[in-house]
Amino acid sequence: MAEIHLISDGRLAPGEFINLAAAVYPLVDYIHLREKHRSALELLDMAKQLLLAGVPASSLVINDRLDVALAAGAGAVQLAWNSLPPAAARAAAPRLRLGRSVHSAAEAAEAGLQGADYCLFGHVFPTACKPGQQERGLGLLGEAVRCSRIPLIAIGGIEPGNAGQVIRQGAAGIAVMSGICGAGDAVSAARAYRLAVQEA
Repeated sequence: MAEIHLISDGRLAPGEFINLAAAVYPLVDYIHLREKHRSALELLDMAKQLLLAGVPASSLVINDRLDVALAAGAGAVQLAWNSLPPAAARAAAPRLRLGRSVHSAAEAAEAGLQGADYCLFGHVFPTACKPGQQERGLGLLGEAVRCSRIPLIAIGGIEPGNAGQVIRQGAAGIAVMSGICGAGDAVSAARAYRLAVQEA
């Protein structure tokens, strides 16, 4: 079944995001802490609170910070373009699930060669998170899927109404930020995404 990755958008207060994540984690597969403006200590505290709130360690992904992922006992780290290369991260943390953020078919292919377990490809559709930047579109998504030897998760402007198109291009799942974090009813939003990927 296609995966759903919930990614924090950095706009909610720590307590707000923890409450949201605790409410929706049964409906999603992974929860990413992507809080670029927070210190390692703040991230570690948020990670520990998520675990105490019931989020399984295997479902917790720390963005960029391999040290925090290891200290928290998280199941995975999401490596950005300016993070450690997957090969270096693998050497330091051989048991950690490694994700790599990519923006082209070539980068998706390279991520698998470097030892990543999956890649996050985007942005697929126009999104407020990337104002003024051209979206990759479904065609480039399909090309990246064909070039990738590892599962590819699509991100960027994905809504319940277009999630099926993404899955039908061969993506192994979707990643969502504002579609859940910014929703008036996060649980209903997560349920709508889950239904959309199931139907696809």
